[in-house]
Amino acid sequence: MIDGYVRSRRLGDALNLFDVMPERSCVSYTTLIKGYAQNDRWSEAMELFREMRSSGVMLNEVTLATVVSACSHLGGVWDCGMLHSLAIRLNLDGRVFVSTNLLLMYCVCSCLKDARKLFDGMPERNLVTWNVMLNGYSKAGLVEQAKELFDQITEKDIVSWGTMIDGCLRKSQLEEALVFYKEMLRRGMKPSEVMMVDLLSASARSAGGFNGLQLHCTIVKTGFDCYDFIQATIIHFYAVSSNMKLALRQFEASIVDHIASRNALIAGFVKNGMVEEAREVFDQTREKDIFSWNAMISGYAQSLSPQLALHLFREMISSSQVKPDAITMVSVFSAISSLGSLEEGIRAHEYLNRSSIPPNDNLTAAVIDMYAKSGSIETALNVFRQTKNIYSSTVSPWNAIICGSATHGHAKLALDLYSELQSLPIKPNSITFVGVLSACCHAGLVELGKTYFDSMKNVHGIEPDIKHYGCMVDLLGKAGRLEEATDMIKKMPVKADVIIWGILLSASRVHRNVEVAELAAAELAAIEPAHGGCKVLLSNVYADAGRWDDVALVREKMRTSDVEWSRAFSGVV
Repeated sequence: MIDGYVRSRRLGDALNLFDVMPERSCVSYTTLIKGYAQNDRWSEAMELFREMRSSGVMLNEVTLATVVSACSHLGGVWDCGMLHSLAIRLNLDGRVFVSTNLLLMYCVCSCLKDARKLFDGMPERNLVTWNVMLNGYSKAGLVEQAKELFDQITEKDIVSWGTMIDGCLRKSQLEEALVFYKEMLRRGMKPSEVMMVDLLSASARSAGGFNGLQLHCTIVKTGFDCYDFIQATIIHFYAVSSNMKLALRQFEASIVDHIASRNALIAGFVKNGMVEEAREVFDQTREKDIFSWNAMISGYAQSLSPQLALHLFREMISSSQVKPDAITMVSVFSAISSLGSLEEGIRAHEYLNRSSIPPNDNLTAAVIDMYAKSGSIETALNVFRQTKNIYSSTVSPWNAIICGSATHGHAKLALDLYSELQSLPIKPNSITFVGVLSACCHAGLVELGKTYFDSMKNVHGIEPDIKHYGCMVDLLGKAGRLEEATDMIKKMPVKADVIIWGILLSASRVHRNVEVAELAAAELAAIEPAHGGCKVLLSNVYADAGRWDDVALVREKMRTSDVEWSRAFSGVV
């Protein structure tokens, strides 16, 4: 009777009947424990098992295997060892059904050494056992160990191959994954639809256009293109590959009312800068979901149309049944940051506080960034202080307040915040150091800036990029150390751009260094021949040095050639 209730998912009735039983056997306990486990009520399954043990009822291999499975989902390392010891004591560890579940438990709890020890000592293994151990290595990112184990499997099934492909993709090893995939096909095995989605998505991320086309062909041949979620993945692949013609053709060939395909097309148009086309698809979508709204609002925010982003947000909260989430609000605050409108920012923040949207670090960072860019650094700091101990577990809010403080010239505050960050188990990233180096630049702290710059790679393992080099060139240039700045540019692992040479040219004028100014101007002209701003600056350098013949030559070149008037160069951040 209890089994009937369990099979019907009437666990309440099963428990009521169980409670009135005069005598409870191993079968009755095991049936109810299985019922809890099959309905994802893992804690209750474990609690009933403890009651069974305290009642002195002897368990069997089915009981133990079910409890081990429940423990796997709860992830208790201590329980793993306890159940394994119990299996040994009851002489059940030799049963492949029990030992495989124990193996799974260790793998899920990331106890791979214990898992491998158990695996190596098992008197009997089946293919499921091998696949469980293989999956443990794969999920942990231990691809080499997984390959070694995979080669030992004599009869591999689709799960074995799929696990290896998944493991390679987790480590961004698309080419390796495709080697396994092609070998699997050669051996006559057919891929699953999930495998094809994973491979196609990875091809999109790695710009593997040709591989993606081949995978699309396989999808069509196997008939997987009838699945809606695969259609959306194909559209996404072509969009990421900047081939919106094929993305649109795929959309038109699919079920056009499928919301995931519509969202993929909207996001694809946005990614390729085709915001008007994205809006057209958005307006034609009858049943919009949160992804539709987020893709369109984000598209406007990213395409420098902040007013349209805010207008659509107001439309969403006033006329749609879909409510904004944290991603929506990040885009909204990003749009307001572009406008620098404190009034709009306060209204959006008040809406956020009234809503039931759970806070996260990215959202907090967006609010801080908005206040900083709207000129209210005090409010940004208050938001940061109020939330850092409650929600902050990543570096995003720290980056927002450090960069915001540096931008507004509060160098000491930015550097004090960075010192505070260093005392926490939160790792800085490249954005953190843009703010830190910018703060040093504003305060003229050359030696400290050099120390922080060197620490990026030596201490934190972060490779400086062109923004960090730009900050250092600006710092050295403002301090008059133009030879050092020039030397740094020459030693950069990346080619200096217009911004960096422009910063050096501006510093050369301030410090009246004609030689460095001529070098910077020549490099600028090589990159952008029609750049008018650099010619004006060079002319001014010559004028400051009293070299009027050179001034005349530069101005004559400007008069006889087409020049574009660009912004001046005064820094990076």
